[in-house]
Amino acid sequence: MPHLTATGTVTGMGVGVPGYAHPLLAPVEWAELTRPGTPVHWAVLNVADGPGAHPDPHCLEAAGRLRNAGVRVLGHLDLRHGSRPFAEVVADAQRFLDWYRADGFYLDRSPADRADLAAVRRIAATLEALRDGEVHLVLGHGTHPYPGYAEVADQLVTFCGGWADYRWSQVAEWTADHPARKFVHLVHGVPRTHLEEALRIARWQGAGTVFMTDRRGQDGQSDQFHALPGYWDEIVSRIGQGVSE
Repeated sequence: MPHLTATGTVTGMGVGVPGYAHPLLAPVEWAELTRPGTPVHWAVLNVADGPGAHPDPHCLEAAGRLRNAGVRVLGHLDLRHGSRPFAEVVADAQRFLDWYRADGFYLDRSPADRADLAAVRRIAATLEALRDGEVHLVLGHGTHPYPGYAEVADQLVTFCGGWADYRWSQVAEWTADHPARKFVHLVHGVPRTHLEEALRIARWQGAGTVFMTDRRGQDGQSDQFHALPGYWDEIVSRIGQGVSE
């Protein structure tokens, strides 16, 4: 499990990027993800609420650079809390594989209830089959789901929201049965002065992948994650290998 050193540096932790703006609109952000030593576990590629209607050369180039830097590229698939047709999800996944050679998928707005577990398990199994089992799956619940979901995907997003809620959040007891690499926390509106505290909370709650930003937004939206946080170098230096200049 990640631990906090005496200097405040979190080790064993990494960054998961839930989706920057289009590479033409956020070239600095995409370039930063490939900087040597940056502890990025994965980055989500969202061309146009999914893979788009046709291959985008700029996104293809950005995805290639990430893979060459050893960063997983995850295609964005919106499950719409379980209301999206199975065939649509699979078709979009296939486009991500054919056009961008995705390493896996971020299943946004994934259901969290026990009643939807079988449907999500079916989707996950199909996505794994599309890539012969070599696929990284992240379920974007945004909250603690029914425990059975932990057996469906590589990672679960068990928190996605603002700092005011995060600092008083509680971890579900069942998460203690799994390693930190299983859980992801995405937090917006974290002031620079509280960044160390936020990372400490992530460590206490057993999250191995995080994304924290000082940008503010509304819960349920993603605009706050479309750009680098103002303290990006500080995050990299705290949970990476000290590559901040």
